[in-house]
Amino acid sequence: MQVSATEIPDVLVLEPTVHGDHRGFFMETWRQSDFENLGIDAHFVQDNQSRSAQGILRGLHYQVNNPQGKLVRVIAGDIFDVAVDLRASSPTFGQWVGKALSSDNHRQLWVPPGFAHGFYVLSEVAEIAYKCTAYYEPENDRALAWNDPSLAIAWPLLGPQPILSAKDSNAPGLDAAELYP
Repeated sequence: MQVSATEIPDVLVLEPTVHGDHRGFFMETWRQSDFENLGIDAHFVQDNQSRSAQGILRGLHYQVNNPQGKLVRVIAGDIFDVAVDLRASSPTFGQWVGKALSSDNHRQLWVPPGFAHGFYVLSEVAEIAYKCTAYYEPENDRALAWNDPSLAIAWPLLGPQPILSAKDSNAPGLDAAELYP
């Protein structure tokens, strides 16, 4: 697996080795020893999958009190995937990383605990699968405004506005968000 650092050192792009021929391909999408060799102590407890149509933006989501680390990959389509550092004591607090993930490039994004996460669908449809290091807890679920000017995320929007849930439409900006220490 090839590992690339991002602008925020704790967020990593992982590119599995893909073995392909005329029949298709095979790849390992996660191996505990690879994470251990990177110094990441991640114990995954939940796998999630979502399907979204083009123009949908999901996020920026995070969970207080029991933060989730996420290993995100696309199994169909193309997305722009974003992680925002919400760790108040971090030198990269309030900074974001955005990466193109697709079923063709096989890249995965490691989003550590303490980050908000979201994605925007670029293809006609996209299916995303991600592993989580903590169980989902609805009472601790939070959202951060996708368009907060203080974050200035350069979303590659295909139209004037993304399609959002009510929760994401009403999410607070960074100045009013619950943060991690």
